[in-house]
This record gives sequence, structure tokens and C-alpha cells, in this order.
Amino acid sequence: MLSSMPGKRLNKYVPDYVVFDLETTGVSVAWDAVIEISAIKVVGGRNIDEFTTLVNLGRPIPFSASSVNGIYDDMVKDSPEFGKALGDFLEFAGNAVLVGHNIHAFDMKFLMRDAEKYWGRTVGNDYIDTLVLARQYLPQLSRYRLVDMAGYYRIPAGGALTGH
Repeated sequence: MLSSMPGKRLNKYVPDYVVFDLETTGVSVAWDAVIEISAIKVVGGRNIDEFTTLVNLGRPIPFSASSVNGIYDDMVKDSPEFGKALGDFLEFAGNAVLVGHNIHAFDMKFLMRDAEKYWGRTVGNDYIDTLVLARQYLPQLSRYRLVDMAGYYRIPAGGALTGH
């Protein structure tokens, strides 16, 4: 949801939320761009809806980004431009709490930057960063990437999880 005030980072469980992840052309919020948004809406512990879109940047995706996230120019050619993709995601999320791994330091910065760019507002959704929770509740671990969390909980990760 768009707001004049950014959402707050929460440190508690909520039963209804939207888990999301962004793929970007790099790690710099100063000059990199979002090329994919994916999300799952959870209500009462049940997945009730999904959202995913690639983004057409109107320019080539750097090879260095494609080699990390597997997203290439030909895959995004018929995708919406980012303003539409972000608007669709924010509509999907509504006022739900956003959840993701390392979103405080990464994903939320991209969302807030781009909401400001397109609409002169920020993202007002409160959010939960699972990286912060993992560090707090699993101090015995030495690494906290998504793939590390999947391994700890014996969740098959395949090749999909790299973490930020």
C-alpha cells in the first residue's frame, strides 16, 4: 500500500501476510533495477494466492545479473514495464504485512525507492525480515542464507535458493 510513511519492521508472528522476493540487476539500490517480483499470500496459515511477474526494463539485462538469476532479455520482452509491475504487486499485497529474507537491507529499499519514483509516496506495509529472526532465534548457526535456512529445516531447496 502506498503511504506517506514507510512501514515498520516487526519482530512478531502474524497469521496473515505476503511472502515476497525480488530479482534485480544487481545489489545497488542507487542504480540497479527490479526484473522480477514473486509473492505468495498467506491467510490463516494457508497459501491462498500467488503473484509473479517479470519486468521489461526497456534495456538489456546485464549478463552478470542473468548469470545469477537466470532471467534473460528474451524472457522479459513481453513483460510489463516496472511501474505497472510494481503497481500490480502493491495491489496484490494490499495492506498485508510483507515477509521475506533480508528484505530490511535489500528488497524493501528497492520497493520504497521505486514507489517514490513512480508515485511520490513510499510503501506503508509493515514487514518481517526472516533474516533478523533467524539470527535472533538460531544463534548456533554460522550462516543465514536462504539455502542455509532450508538445510537447517530440511526443506528441499533444489537450485532455487541463493539468498541475498
